[in-house]
Amino acid sequence: MGTAQRREAPEDGGAATRLTVREGPEAPDLDIPAARREIPAAPEVKAVPPPRATGSRERAEQEERDEALAEALYRPLWVEEPARRRRLPDPVRTAAVRAVLIIAVTLMQAVVAFLCTLAGSWLAFPMVLSSVASTVVATWAALDVWVTRQVWNQRHGVVSTPASTARQLRRERRKARHQARSTERGQGRIHGRRGAGQLSHS
Repeated sequence: MGTAQRREAPEDGGAATRLTVREGPEAPDLDIPAARREIPAAPEVKAVPPPRATGSRERAEQEERDEALAEALYRPLWVEEPARRRRLPDPVRTAAVRAVLIIAVTLMQAVVAFLCTLAGSWLAFPMVLSSVASTVVATWAALDVWVTRQVWNQRHGVVSTPASTARQLRRERRKARHQARSTERGQGRIHGRRGAGQLSHS
């Protein structure tokens, strides 16, 4: 504090310079010329950082804005909805797809045969024959879907329940077994009591 430095050129023209250091109060010296007088530097002003609460609040608001912008920009191509019907089993679905393809080919052949017949083309007769054969195959494919579905239900999907007569017979057998067990238990208790009475009397 209050230290002033100046450099003076020597009067004799020498290369060395002389450094003069003066220590004193902060007031400028009157004997120093105006050109060589140094103006004291202004005190440094430090920027006061904003309070943390304000910064965190601004950061949270910025994050909310970014999320809202991202949601506005990102729009899904489709929305998943729960299926109304249960998905077909794999064998049944395969048979159904095969049947649909065969039926589509059969319909195309029938249309081509009809158009060739109207045009009087030689291709009409072979197309009619192939349409008849495809109709037979399409019928078999449709029946295959039904058969495959029934077989799968019998093997996996259908829960077998006993008939009323079988259920009645099962109840009767269970009741007879229960009565036999209770009779055996009663006889065992009677024999035990007799043996205990003999031991006590002896």
